[in-house]
Amino acid sequence: MSPFEALQLPNGQVISNRIAKAAMEENMADINQAPSRELMQLYQTWADGEPGLLITGNVMIDRRAMTGPGGVALENEQHLDRFREWADVARAKGVHFWVQLSHPGRQTMANLGQQALAPSAIALDLGSFSKMFAKPKAMTESEIQDVIQRFATSARLAENAGFTGVQIHGAHGYLLSQFLSPLSNHRTDRWGGSLENRARLLLEVIHAVRANVSPSFCVGLKLNSADFQRGGFDEADARAVVEMLNPLPIDLLELSGGSYEAPAMQGEARDGRTLAREAYFLEFAAQMASVARMPLMVTGGIRRLPIVQQVLDSGIAMAGIATALTLEPQLIRHWREGRDPDPQLKPIDWKRKPLASLATLAVVRDQMRRLSRGRQPNAKAAPWLALACDQWFTARRTRQYRAAMTQTSH
Repeated sequence: MSPFEALQLPNGQVISNRIAKAAMEENMADINQAPSRELMQLYQTWADGEPGLLITGNVMIDRRAMTGPGGVALENEQHLDRFREWADVARAKGVHFWVQLSHPGRQTMANLGQQALAPSAIALDLGSFSKMFAKPKAMTESEIQDVIQRFATSARLAENAGFTGVQIHGAHGYLLSQFLSPLSNHRTDRWGGSLENRARLLLEVIHAVRANVSPSFCVGLKLNSADFQRGGFDEADARAVVEMLNPLPIDLLELSGGSYEAPAMQGEARDGRTLAREAYFLEFAAQMASVARMPLMVTGGIRRLPIVQQVLDSGIAMAGIATALTLEPQLIRHWREGRDPDPQLKPIDWKRKPLASLATLAVVRDQMRRLSRGRQPNAKAAPWLALACDQWFTARRTRQYRAAMTQTSH
């Protein structure tokens, strides 16, 4: 199967090729947590590179629950015109454009001043960095129902704005992923205990989202293949959840892995496993191809066309590319023209792993900011400088966010 062959989804929609720009957190919202001009320029640049599918970074369903102060939130119609402009960027190129809907749960920064919600009152374990995150409280039944409704409302708003689909974020240690993991979910009610109970919130969200959008609107899901932590959500759990998902109207299932505590999505595992340098999660995804009834997508370190071909030959419907597209936004077009560049960042092997993880994200965000201003990427950016600039930017946005939220609450 060629990477440039069209893919028909279960709901009848057609994606023009098998390569997606996977989600990365941009932190480029305007002061109102709406899409900024820079964010639109960034996606214009990626749309020009001719992917079959663009997936946004985290778009939060509740502006009181943010992964970062520069994140986009879509909870009502207040700034829907800005979302329409954002959607138009890709539609003009005939590219599918999906909004990734997310709730951080306990992965909420403490300095944002918000109460972190989680399945159970279990804080993140990041050693000396743990204090950077808010202490979570166990969600009440009404708070769980509110989250389900918010996912559905944000999906309906995304369709109204002209996006062609949503991707529900059930991976990377965010709220839905926290409910799935026995490490973070110690509940004894119908939302905890057995895997069926731990998966209940994810399934309810999917049902609610699908009920609030039209049949032609795409509903995708991002799911961890594993937490990569001993005693956590593992591959056997993931296989069982995929089987639970099979009867549901899901158009594309992306398999990833990891969390803030074990950033496997950056090629690192905390349980001692060594991940391949490209296509981190391909082995598990290939096993799932015979189980899943919906098309699968795999993301994680892919940057070369032969690896994309290997993914497709394994029975996976789509390959997702992230970091490589911040270094070479025209990568897919280059492949189509017969060229095969190999864009990659130099690994950051600092001794303090959480700091190295933050630096990696900072370097990637530096590339995105460059693209959003019409500048060329710089793969040789100094990690310490990128991290310092990112921390300064985040601190400034945090002050703005806190001021805005204080004003809103009065």
